[in-house]
Amino acid sequence: MNSVSPSAVQYVGGVGVVGQDDTFQREETRRPQQPQLVGPGRGSSFGNRQGTDVGGGRTREASTAGEPDEVDKLKTKLMSAWNNVKYGWSVKSKTTFNKSSPVTVMGHSYLLNSEDEVERFRRAFVSRLWLTYRREFPQLEGSTLTTDCGWGCMLRSGQMLLAQGLLLHLLPRDWLWPDAQQFVDVDFEALRPRSPSRAGGVPIPSFGYSSSSRTPTTPQKTSMPGGTALNHTQKKRPESGRDRQAEPLHRRVVAWFGDEPPAPFGVHQLVELGKSSGKKAGDWYGPSVVAHILRKAVAKTSEVHNLAVYVAQDCTVYKKDVVHLCDQSLNQSISDPEPSGPGWKSVIILVPVRLGGDSLNPSYIECVRNILRLECCIGIIGGKPKHSLFFIGCQDEQLLYLDPHYCQAVVDVTQDNFPLESFHCSSPRKMPFSRMDPSCTIGFYAKNKKDFESLCSAVCVALSSSEEKYPIFTFVEGQAQDYGLVGHSSSHPHSDTSPGPAHMLPQGKLSRSNTIGSSDDFVFL
Repeated sequence: MNSVSPSAVQYVGGVGVVGQDDTFQREETRRPQQPQLVGPGRGSSFGNRQGTDVGGGRTREASTAGEPDEVDKLKTKLMSAWNNVKYGWSVKSKTTFNKSSPVTVMGHSYLLNSEDEVERFRRAFVSRLWLTYRREFPQLEGSTLTTDCGWGCMLRSGQMLLAQGLLLHLLPRDWLWPDAQQFVDVDFEALRPRSPSRAGGVPIPSFGYSSSSRTPTTPQKTSMPGGTALNHTQKKRPESGRDRQAEPLHRRVVAWFGDEPPAPFGVHQLVELGKSSGKKAGDWYGPSVVAHILRKAVAKTSEVHNLAVYVAQDCTVYKKDVVHLCDQSLNQSISDPEPSGPGWKSVIILVPVRLGGDSLNPSYIECVRNILRLECCIGIIGGKPKHSLFFIGCQDEQLLYLDPHYCQAVVDVTQDNFPLESFHCSSPRKMPFSRMDPSCTIGFYAKNKKDFESLCSAVCVALSSSEEKYPIFTFVEGQAQDYGLVGHSSSHPHSDTSPGPAHMLPQGKLSRSNTIGSSDDFVFL
């Protein structure tokens, strides 16, 4: 049994933060509801209760009338510690970043050798939407579940991928959350030359970022738009008034992912849309299935305008299919009483791939790293085997990610000024590329036709960096049917209700393998 130090379980501003996740060995195949520590006077020591915390996150029951808040916080820490021990998690208290090499977050790079750059990195990371397990939400239709703990991690990762695309679609590209929290338990390290006796580094002061720091130690800065690398000679702007003005849009996007049936991208809607793929609440969702669920969710809702989602087939993006999906002049109905005229829809492109057999093919690591450095990339949903994560960047040989495996109480997003803190993570986590599960879905966003053309060029350059003969995926001219593909196509609205069969490879294209993954349909690389 692993011991858990007090620093391994934190409670900051009402949001608990679990220690370094890159050492977690937990399998997601556990049952949705797990034993929970019950406080004194609540019956037996352990019970099978809904709304439990699976995986060491905060398991905080509603406070009883008159119960001191400090007591409630203490109970939260004890329950989190119990879950860490119960499920065998090995916990580290801090995440270390190398301050002598750049860290990438959503296509922007930061060299963490100054307080200004650390501040820019902090705001860029914390501004991403963090969507996690929730408990005590309305019962999912067709089940008795009121939590997605233990089975909904891939849906949550998919939500985060879509949320990043929506932020780019609706807010200024360089928008940052003005109220971003301070980092919790993060160290910045200057690495010395490696030697047989020493492979680590020397910790340096963490610029005032600790679990006890709740106020900024430097003026708030922001990353500069455009490009994948940061020009450190450019001026850094303070908090933008435009960022503050965009807060209603930020809050609206969060509300779309609320844990209630009407929310267009909430878990209730996603589970409902997954039924056509043979999935139900409590099932494991693979990254390919989630990609199609997200496409259907965007196509179904009337909340989001001028946005389409394209899901690649057999590791291939068919450019003409994207054009037909996005070019509104081609899709304009003659009988439409209010023609919109020529225009181009923004597009989120999702590419399900499998980067190896049972484990990641090391030859693709450099390619994945280069993709994450692209400004058009909105992240990768994948993770460790049966343990979904949302990858948003990298540093050296490690991936930077947001982890959905943290159970929080449901937030009523229908209320005015509902709290936003639990939708943003202040504790960045990393894991080695070598531990990445080969099954994943890569996301891209293009605002307009010019951006789409630039996306194709930039991604093709990144794909060519692979040491393998065959790239992770390809862009081809023409439509899917031009290559003899049958069945489902992301570009045809009538197919939104069907997941479609597995497809043939384009004629004349070499087959990488005829083996299909057990949890999802992929072409092996």
